[in-house]
Amino acid sequence: MRDYDVAIIGGGIGGLMTAYEISENDPACRVVILEKGSALPGRHCPIIEKKTGKCVRCKSCAVMEGMAGAGAFSDGKYIISTEYGGWLTEFLEPETVLGLIEKADSVLVRFGANTDRFLPDNELKTLCLQHDLHMQQASLKHLGTDANYETMRRLIEHIAERVDIMTDTRVEDVGKDDHVIRAVGAQGELALRARHIVFAVGRAGSGYLSAWCRNNGIELVNNQVDVGVRVELPAVIWDHFSKRIYEPKIWYRSKLYGDTTRMFCFNERGCVVTENTDGVLTVNGHAYKSAERKTENSNFALLSTTRFTEPFREPINYARYVASLSNLISGGSVLVQRLGDLEAGRRTNAARLANSTTRPTLDAVPGDLSLCMPMRQLDNIIETLHALDKVAPGTANHDTLLYGVECKYYSARPACEDFALVGCERIYAVGDGAGFTRSLSHAAANGLYVGDKILREK
Repeated sequence: MRDYDVAIIGGGIGGLMTAYEISENDPACRVVILEKGSALPGRHCPIIEKKTGKCVRCKSCAVMEGMAGAGAFSDGKYIISTEYGGWLTEFLEPETVLGLIEKADSVLVRFGANTDRFLPDNELKTLCLQHDLHMQQASLKHLGTDANYETMRRLIEHIAERVDIMTDTRVEDVGKDDHVIRAVGAQGELALRARHIVFAVGRAGSGYLSAWCRNNGIELVNNQVDVGVRVELPAVIWDHFSKRIYEPKIWYRSKLYGDTTRMFCFNERGCVVTENTDGVLTVNGHAYKSAERKTENSNFALLSTTRFTEPFREPINYARYVASLSNLISGGSVLVQRLGDLEAGRRTNAARLANSTTRPTLDAVPGDLSLCMPMRQLDNIIETLHALDKVAPGTANHDTLLYGVECKYYSARPACEDFALVGCERIYAVGDGAGFTRSLSHAAANGLYVGDKILREK
């Protein structure tokens, strides 16, 4: 059995920044990263590579799992703000969080990330407020799906000079007391021991972390889930926002129910993609830097927030169930429906989709979202689209495309003290999978902080 000083479970941005911080400041420290998915060059999605139009349910989803995490194939939005992107300010001072975000950005720039920033725009914020829409503001960088991939590749290659990286390695168990990690890799079963252990499992591993916490008596808190659609429309409709701030991040309180609906994850001239999370297919969006990969459409997430109360404790399973209904109705895929058809109470069929003036960028199955999504959430989405239409006329057009289902799981947060799990000695959690963050920048900042904490304790 091999001994390490630090074992990091998960090779996403949070785990990578933890490894980077430790290996840069203590090169002799023995660090290992255990990643369930493939090495970055081995991550190949048949849909992205145009080998198929539909998800073929790969054993490991190349979009969601593998080195660099789900962020590897995101459009690379980097938020430089504490206003949104996570909940680190519940644990650290805002100035500390912002400093860590800037530090992580300097690391990414070292490995090729651009330095251009979109700045807040009070004129657009005022326009939104005039229509009871609330735009959150931040300095923001758009790395681009393609450029972000290259930045992460260089970062990983640098880390690998001092850190052992085991890919295609599934962690089966972590000993709470003896710190023995048991896993299954390409060569079969393996075991190792580490003085410090960091769970950096990302959204795809949140279920695993929650199960481990329950099995080891660690309290979990989570009562929120966002369920909705991915909206696709002609890019020119939102150009007046995207050219100035890149991402319009807007929330709206519905008049019918008083619920909050959020517009975010905007992808200018991008494409809609499928994601596979433990067998459930959902949708997301990408946007590339290179001009030849841009499309005529932009897309964004539009999700309705639900906060459950006692006795319900499984919001993630609720969202997965809604998404799985879409998979069932579509015959194992995801659905797409024109807004006009949804409002008219009819399904979009192949003929209607073929007549749409908005051409879909994803080969989804035309259908009826009302058969799989709760009425309350659909009502919120339709009302919000018409509210957004007041600041970006054309948003609520008949041919605006709605793909479903899109979900954002807010991972169950384990009880912790300064990111160390309560009742555990030298076991920590970071990032989206632990419910502390929900963005690249905040997950990276979280990783740097825990890396530095381990160095101080070591």
